[in-house]
Amino acid sequence: MNFLKLIRYQNLLMLAFMQLVFRFGFLKMQNIPLALNDWQYLLLVSSTVLIAAAGYVINNIFDQDTDLENKPNNLIVGRSISEKSAYNIYAVLNVTGVAIGFYLSNVISKPGFAALFILIAATLYMYATSLKQMVLVGNFVVALLLSFSVVIIGVFDLYPVINSENQQIMAVLFSILLDYAVFAFLVNFLREIIKDLEDINGDSNQGMKTLPIIFGVKRTSKLVFALSFIPIISLLIYIKNYFMANNLQFAALYSIVFVLAPLIYFSIKSWESKNKKDFHKLSILLKWILLFGILSIVIITLNIKYNASK
Repeated sequence: MNFLKLIRYQNLLMLAFMQLVFRFGFLKMQNIPLALNDWQYLLLVSSTVLIAAAGYVINNIFDQDTDLENKPNNLIVGRSISEKSAYNIYAVLNVTGVAIGFYLSNVISKPGFAALFILIAATLYMYATSLKQMVLVGNFVVALLLSFSVVIIGVFDLYPVINSENQQIMAVLFSILLDYAVFAFLVNFLREIIKDLEDINGDSNQGMKTLPIIFGVKRTSKLVFALSFIPIISLLIYIKNYFMANNLQFAALYSIVFVLAPLIYFSIKSWESKNKKDFHKLSILLKWILLFGILSIVIITLNIKYNASK
């Protein structure tokens, strides 16, 4: 159980679930060729999860002092698992994840794509050791890496089989993946700032320079309130221009009830939130928003098939 806590298995399960939803709830339901078969795609998911797990491990190693104050009950490294063992776990997870990525890159005859896995692993290490201490840079990097876990699906499953005959439909599907990647980025960027608000005491004592430490809790929460309008307005435009314009009423209704409404609620509560407990609730809410946002791809696919059968 300590190992599972070390790698933050809940987040990894959500990451794996997200990638599986895009494959089996979206791409497999289209009449298109895919570069990877099912077990090879599961390897892609495994590689992503392993590298992400390694990122959590190295982050826990360097966050021991901060977590001792922010999350004393969840402190694993130095208490339940030694620092040396944690480094060994980090190395095994990274090497395995990158090795799988190297194999898959050769499967699709794009060996250069293996560099993507190395770059992600290196970025996660840089985040844990230095980037997270830079104002907004760490928040941006983590949000970007999550969004890339959506983009990489298109890179490995769509791009290798694009030809002159299917180029148009592949471009549409790739653009949909990019739309979801942007959504994941926006939501997770907000969540990273909220987590900084939640952890301000421990971060401050460790000399970190997060947004709440520099601008204060009140100003940062007001900034989060303002930034929350970006995904809200973007989603409203998306619902109008894509769902309603293409007669996807079920998808529109789902998005309004399970994604847009919670986002608006988050926006309102972010203005009022003041303490660690409030910010923790907002962080959990954003996790649910991200989950329901990802699941909307299944609703869209089913809505399209329903319209086609009428």
